[in-house]
Amino acid sequence: MTVQDIRAFNRFYTNVIGALDYSRHLYAPFTLTESRVLYELAHSPRTDAADLRGELSLDAGYLSRILNKFEDDGLIERSASHRDPRRRRVTLTTRGRETAALLAERADESVGALLATVPAAERPRLAEALRTVRTLLSEGRPPRREDVLLREPGPGDLGWIVQRNAALYTAEYGWNADYEGLVARIVADFAEDHDPHLERVWIADLDGRPVGCVMCVRDEAPGTARLRLLLVEPDARGLGIGDRLVTAVVDFAREVGYRDLVLWTNDILSSARHLYQRHGFVLLAEKPHRSFGKDLVGQDWRLDLHGTQE
Repeated sequence: MTVQDIRAFNRFYTNVIGALDYSRHLYAPFTLTESRVLYELAHSPRTDAADLRGELSLDAGYLSRILNKFEDDGLIERSASHRDPRRRRVTLTTRGRETAALLAERADESVGALLATVPAAERPRLAEALRTVRTLLSEGRPPRREDVLLREPGPGDLGWIVQRNAALYTAEYGWNADYEGLVARIVADFAEDHDPHLERVWIADLDGRPVGCVMCVRDEAPGTARLRLLLVEPDARGLGIGDRLVTAVVDFAREVGYRDLVLWTNDILSSARHLYQRHGFVLLAEKPHRSFGKDLVGQDWRLDLHGTQE
């Protein structure tokens, strides 16, 4: 393996995916860099310009010109960050989210057409080769916060939510199969009947593998959303994934017009409870119960989406 081998592969692959003429390749008026900025904004519900510069290694002036263009086109809004007034918070408008979704759809179609040229029997070998490249080129480097992406669930991800919830809660708390049944029903209800404008699932992805999840679904109470099935894999904790997943739910619920966000948890889940408290959730009620083979104390929490702004 030489430097020239890698450069030759880079030239080959950028030609295959049309990176040098990205806008025409996807029939969209955006360069590859502009499309990547839109992608980051769509998958990071709370992002400021400094975050984007760091995550994408972009020159500050170049990024500023891109954001100015997006703002002129009505794709983004910029405001002072509530956490640090010196920073500028950047969020997609409704038009911006629609544009990002259209780009993602076209990119999926493009890659799908490329994958269709590979015989089905050879696709596992291709997938393994891609994983090998990712693993070898990141060997020895610990995962970083910016390596984590929040994305929509793909095929098999809903099943992963059920499997990992069952496995982790058994390993960490000794819960029995009743909990797996509960999670399976929640996930099945979402898969069979949900409103994509009012309900969503987020998967936290690290180096091509799912490491976390959360759901936002409609509650029985009018104007109320429910946060469900927050989970972060043990080996991915410490990267702020739980905070990003809860932030995604809160921002989404507020954006689509819910008045309240509620959740049910158990008092032994102390890390999750502290996370909810940091986001402004208030404990409404506690009740002992016997579930999942254990004596537990259930808790109902509520967040007033109009009374709290991060």
